[in-house]
Amino acid sequence: MQSRVRLILISVLFTMFSGIIQAQHHEDRLYIWPEDPLVKEKLAWWQDLKFGLLMHWGPYSQWGVVESWSICPEDEDWCARRGPYSHDYFEYRKAYEQLPATFNPVRFDPDKWADAAARAGMKYMVFTTKHHDGFCMFDTRLTDYRITAEGVPFSDNPKANITLEVFNAFRERGFGIGAYFSKPDWHCPDYWDPYFPPTDRNVNYDRSRYPEKWERYMEFTKGQIRELLTGYGKVDILWLDGGWVKKCSDTVFSGGRRIVNQDIDMPGIAAMARSLQPGILVVDRAVEGPEQNYLTPEQQVPGEPLEFPWETCMTMGNSWSYVPGDTYKTPAQLIHLLCRIVSRGGNFLLNIGPGPDGEWAPEAYHRLEEIGKWMDRNGKAIYNTRPVAPYEWGNCLYTKGENELYVICLNPEGEELKTLEVMLPDGYRPVARITGSGKKVGMKKKGEGKYEILYRLAADVPAVAFSFERQN
Repeated sequence: MQSRVRLILISVLFTMFSGIIQAQHHEDRLYIWPEDPLVKEKLAWWQDLKFGLLMHWGPYSQWGVVESWSICPEDEDWCARRGPYSHDYFEYRKAYEQLPATFNPVRFDPDKWADAAARAGMKYMVFTTKHHDGFCMFDTRLTDYRITAEGVPFSDNPKANITLEVFNAFRERGFGIGAYFSKPDWHCPDYWDPYFPPTDRNVNYDRSRYPEKWERYMEFTKGQIRELLTGYGKVDILWLDGGWVKKCSDTVFSGGRRIVNQDIDMPGIAAMARSLQPGILVVDRAVEGPEQNYLTPEQQVPGEPLEFPWETCMTMGNSWSYVPGDTYKTPAQLIHLLCRIVSRGGNFLLNIGPGPDGEWAPEAYHRLEEIGKWMDRNGKAIYNTRPVAPYEWGNCLYTKGENELYVICLNPEGEELKTLEVMLPDGYRPVARITGSGKKVGMKKKGEGKYEILYRLAADVPAVAFSFERQN
């Protein structure tokens, strides 16, 4: 019997640039726990990892525009067309689809990325093998719109099969591997038929009149996923984006927005994936049902712990894809986000968009280095933990390991804190130890369950974690 839990993501503490939040991510959620024992085991493993890397990358990085969405003919500010071709949709799309002819990321070095992510304390990664524009960053045999195609300058490079190189580099360093894959493909003629102009993000023809087109598209999609799960080593997560491609009833809302039945046979895709990669997590984003093994609030941190597995995916800068001169969150902000997400039982999937030359911005390396320094000292309060009441109290966040309570004291203002006040739950000895070193620090009782920890938190330290043992 499947256990079903309906929960609401209540208060949102952080909503920073919300690129693609709009129509994909509902607040009212139905979660169905998996029954496959291998999936359950993989899910528990994934929940212990806590911190991962997401990368949005493709030829669009040459223009420094939002990934894929500028060719979507919806009238939204976040996907507005800009630049010399923006006055004419068809001219713009033609120029956009010619971007692979100049895409040559000669500084691509996945080992450098993997080393930086490992030093930051990240434990898994998710890479965009194909975004909605349909360009494949892997050596698919099912379309010429790919990184290894003749006419793409990088196709002659020994590292041309970018997805394979990325997966191998991170796998060699012990990372869990996730394949981002877009269910909609706006380049495929069986999704956006060139005979009909697209009007929105959905399939642009009547599926009931042209069922053979949709059948071909379903086989194309399954074929590409099969390629990724057979020729690219062990894959732990199939991270499927494009939540509007799903089985549903056709609906037209006021203003013209549509929901279109686009049943792509997710049960069949999940079964195929697990026949090739037993236990793989399938994340059919924003589609309630058994093929969404964990939920993915985007650019959001829920206001309290959730009772199902979840992951906040969020940008390090303001944009998912590379934008010149992007504004990056500070190391302190990112550490606080990580701690807050983990205290609510979630994972933090932090996105970096590589540039057209194949490099990250210097700010990205710097942020990861600073996070890594903090994780070296405080990581025990993050990994392999679960939420514990009171979850958050004042500037303190709470997690628990197998036998220890961790209290993470945040420094929200970036100033020296001379007093740290904590609430200590029942069942734990009032003896604080600095996580990492194990050094004992003094405590002074301030009231029922309330203590002052005799420790000065320096202005340049964003947070410090203390551990407390259970009482016998």
